Amino acid sequence: MKNLFLLSLIFCAFSCKNKGAETIKDFIPLYNGENLNNWDCHCKGEDPELAKKVFSLEKNKEIHVFKDFPDKYGVSENKNETHCMIFTKKKYSRYIFKFDYKWGSKLFNNYDTYQYDAGMYFHVFNTKIWPEGIEYQVRYNHIKDLNHTGDIWNSGSSFDWYASIHDKASENKTYTPLKEGGVLQAHKGGEHRASINAEYNALNGKWNHCEVIVMGNSYAIFKLNNKVVNVMTNIKHKEGVIGLQAETAEIFYKNIKIKEFSEDIPISQFLNN
Repeated sequence: MKNLFLLSLIFCAFSCKNKGAETIKDFIPLYNGENLNNWDCHCKGEDPELAKKVFSLEKNKEIHVFKDFPDKYGVSENKNETHCMIFTKKKYSRYIFKFDYKWGSKLFNNYDTYQYDAGMYFHVFNTKIWPEGIEYQVRYNHIKDLNHTGDIWNSGSSFDWYASIHDKASENKTYTPLKEGGVLQAHKGGEHRASINAEYNALNGKWNHCEVIVMGNSYAIFKLNNKVVNVMTNIKHKEGVIGLQAETAEIFYKNIKIKEFSEDIPISQFLNN
């Protein structure tokens, strides 16, 4: 019986690995805790020195966005100058990308009464500010106490997306799987809201764990704190660089890593987990 049990464990491990299941050693850190050599830094004004100040590198391997900026910067002075992003030097197609974030306290870039806003872009095909591609939105509306992390923001792409309509206002459409009554939506740019059941940390100093599973142009799955909150299929583009955003608020990023795949993994494997 003992030998049979050991054989079953070995078979399970082999099967899971061949199906693309995650193992820690398969993930490669994209931030080494020392520099941004794996990334290209851009700000709206294309000032490379400003980009280095916006993305401050901490000894604990965190990236601290807007660490030492005065409260008025970007609100009453130098508006929009610190709209910045870091982009990977390499293009990616099939992968799992993970990162953690938490909010600081300050708002910048002429949004003194607006929202805490940042994000992660993928399948980027134009690295301007703001880029063309697809965004995993990282945002918190502190005025309405409303989560937007896990929303899709579409800039120049197209894909299939299912949602339910809670009332006639288009902004109240939220991701809902077909099997739960979701309806295929017409292609559009802009916001595609995450599941209304998304669990998140706002201004409580706690970290959020984000995961983006991308399989070329087949599908992309957005997860927030280990739960699926958005899905798209039949994506127009199949590869591109990945970017992290500095937009309107102080934010911390850490545990930035990626695992690549050589072929598509069935979407059912990730949606059933």
